[in-house]
Amino acid sequence: MRSLAHGLTLLTLLAISITDTSATSAADPPLQTTHSLPAWILQNDCVSLAITQTGGHMAPATFHRNTPAPVQPYYVSPWQDEPRQQPFPAPVLKALRGDFFCLPFGGNNVPVSGESHPPHGEIAGMEWKSAGLQRSNTITSLTLTAETQVRPGKITKTLLLKNGHNVIYSTHLISGFVGAAPLGHHATLAMPDEPGSVRIATSPIKFGMTCPGVFSDPKNGEYQRLQPGQRWNSLSAVPQAWKDSPDADLTRLPGPVGYADLVQIFPATPASGQPAWVTATFAKSGYLWFSMKDPAVLNSTVFWMEHRGRHGFPWNGRNNCLGLEDVTAFFAEGLKASVEPNELTRQGVPTAVTLKQDQPTAVHYLQGAVRIPADFDAVTTVDFAAGEAVFKAASGASVRVPVDHQFVLTGKLAN
Repeated sequence: MRSLAHGLTLLTLLAISITDTSATSAADPPLQTTHSLPAWILQNDCVSLAITQTGGHMAPATFHRNTPAPVQPYYVSPWQDEPRQQPFPAPVLKALRGDFFCLPFGGNNVPVSGESHPPHGEIAGMEWKSAGLQRSNTITSLTLTAETQVRPGKITKTLLLKNGHNVIYSTHLISGFVGAAPLGHHATLAMPDEPGSVRIATSPIKFGMTCPGVFSDPKNGEYQRLQPGQRWNSLSAVPQAWKDSPDADLTRLPGPVGYADLVQIFPATPASGQPAWVTATFAKSGYLWFSMKDPAVLNSTVFWMEHRGRHGFPWNGRNNCLGLEDVTAFFAEGLKASVEPNELTRQGVPTAVTLKQDQPTAVHYLQGAVRIPADFDAVTTVDFAAGEAVFKAASGASVRVPVDHQFVLTGKLAN
């Protein structure tokens, strides 16, 4: 694997590079109320998505939108359409839904050098501004900006849709915000209630770890089932907290009702020119969700498994979701734990990105959803070719997906 620093220096300083430059600008898309919050709508022939003005959260998103069987994989927190009776304990909870970018990623409950960041950073709860909608042949894009104050900087979010692709491409360009910080995406899926009905698969991993501290504290009306601070080599065998209990199989989710847990996995080096990937197969609903990233930039995935395990406000024991969060961070512990020596850095794993004054940092990412055949159970491998990926299942079934997977490595999207 290329080093984290080397991977970042190769990224372009532009938020997005499209091979055809005949782009045309349009007026800013109007804001529409979506689950009680103003949001911009971006859509093309395959995909429609809402992006909240507050926090830049992305959901609902509809894939295969013009077909008899559209797919809406993302989570929207259950309090979104309820009357506001008391302040949220963190700004990020106001919009909590779908995918959003975090800087600094994590809880951030301890100040660092006089900086006090809210959970997942100011950008996860502040007001974003539109910089315009753009269309260029097969590409439709929306650009948003946010300027931070706790640590001064500007983040430019560009979301792109390509005709014929059930994929959302994105680039976050970070200017300023100088110094080390954890960062990444917080993609969060809606989950069914049936235990084990969603099959999880990832590109090969080097190892995984459970959260080193208590993630869900019973003193706060929260409960977890995994043993803290354990290292393991397979998602199918993760130690549980109870003596003599069998290992948990995190390839089959959700787990038992009543728990909220956090683990982090670290991908092995992919073949040259290929991304790392994560998939969630919803066989009964007939679709597969996937994400792809450059592991030299986002070097891990945090799993937030929330199955009615939190009982304080606003969770109230009703939250059921799965965060598949591609990040460079020390679990969800925030800035201080990520920039200081920790259990991962002592193993040679970076847990923060060094952001520079004279060199903006770009983070390219993609996520999508595709309909699958009835006999498709769980992904075993992904084969990559020019402009497509083939997801192969343990059952022998496969599905071919148009996707410009090189985007996550280059930031370039062919028009």
